[in-house]
Amino acid sequence: MSTAPRNAAAKRDWGHDESGCTVLHIDMDAFYASLETARHPELRGRPVIIGWLGPRSVVSAANYEARKYGVNSAMPMVRAQQLCPGGAYVQVDMAYYRKMSKRIFDEVFRQVTDRIEQVSVDEGYMDVSGALLRWKSPSVIGAWIRAQVAARFGITCSVGIAANKLVAKMASTNAKPDGMLLIPKARHAEFVRMMPLRGIPGVGPSLEKRLGEWGIRTVAELAEMDETTLAQATRSKITAHNLYLAARGQDERPIVTHAPEKSIGAEITFEKDTRNAAKVRELLHHCSNEVTHTLRAKGLVARTVNVKLRFADMSYSTKAHTLERPTDTAATMYPEAVALLKAMLRMPADAPDDAPLPREIRLAGVSASSLSAKETTPVQLTIEDMLGDGVADGGDGDGAKRRNGREDETTNPSASNQNDETSKGKNANLRNAESVLDAVRERYGSGAASLGLEHGDWKARQTANNHNPEA
Repeated sequence: MSTAPRNAAAKRDWGHDESGCTVLHIDMDAFYASLETARHPELRGRPVIIGWLGPRSVVSAANYEARKYGVNSAMPMVRAQQLCPGGAYVQVDMAYYRKMSKRIFDEVFRQVTDRIEQVSVDEGYMDVSGALLRWKSPSVIGAWIRAQVAARFGITCSVGIAANKLVAKMASTNAKPDGMLLIPKARHAEFVRMMPLRGIPGVGPSLEKRLGEWGIRTVAELAEMDETTLAQATRSKITAHNLYLAARGQDERPIVTHAPEKSIGAEITFEKDTRNAAKVRELLHHCSNEVTHTLRAKGLVARTVNVKLRFADMSYSTKAHTLERPTDTAATMYPEAVALLKAMLRMPADAPDDAPLPREIRLAGVSASSLSAKETTPVQLTIEDMLGDGVADGGDGDGAKRRNGREDETTNPSASNQNDETSKGKNANLRNAESVLDAVRERYGSGAASLGLEHGDWKARQTANNHNPEA
């Protein structure tokens, strides 16, 4: 689903030449709120606002009735309640939304073709070139999909039809709500050039501002620029090339049916801004547990650990570190996260645990990237592994030590062997404990147990690592 601005003049008949227009972009309309209305008919006609309910929470999604009051995604829930006091405020139910998303893709979209690129719970691309022998026309397919989604699930979706992903997505955005827009291949450039810059997917406030400094405020003005000038304006040859193509209604990206997962993360907003280091570490520990639990469930390991902080003034900072060996355990990820936290706040690595943080923290999170399948990921053994020091199970136990540039040197062989066995046993026990935790969660629910530092009710305030439907 797109939050890009729309041009009312674009929602019209562009012609009926479908030759070459084999890419469909399907986007659910106000997906979370629509699903809640479908399963709770008493909400029909009322403003529906979805989010984690609490004093520091934000709106995850709002239906069209709520938007008439000025309520939008990412707005603080307190502000939404001020704008729309009579609205229906509903707790996020990600498990339900994911379940319904899977059903829609399996029971409707895959009945047309398996050439599908799902980009979030509520939107995806389809390459229907192989389905035209049966269906005859992309527009027939689009109409059938819209009818099936409405009949089976009681919600609506919008469809864009074009010759590439860029124009198909922009078409579905401008077809909303509950519409379908075909843009003939010969009119792609004309369609795109009538849009504001933010109408191009991927152009956010920062890039818009940078282009504005070069006198570029519309796609039509963008189309007048050569690639060399765009590279100077954007400071990126790749971005310049993509913008050059987009301004002409062109897109080189193929439909990717099995895109590898790029990252897995968890982040949480504190109920009150804090400088309490213990609370922030506890939150990072919880997020590390959540991320590594997901990694193990998906059979993945990660080589890079990322930490994100949002401060009281709403500014934010991120920092990442790449491990020597990939991991799927919190025993490795959590110490890395704490070290990154200290580095981001410019605190000494040996700062006391009870030292107050230099800045108030509003939100913190951990994510893992550089992912690969655990079964096929080679692990390079270190000298310590071959001598019995450490655990060759995915990099546990040595990342933070090496990152700080300090190797523990031991000249006493017997002491070394004793320390090796202690370290090995400790890490093995931690890995086993995390595996047991997985089994407990599987049987009794994700909130049934936790390891180590966790005492707060983080689960209720955790930010879903998903796309937040808005349109």
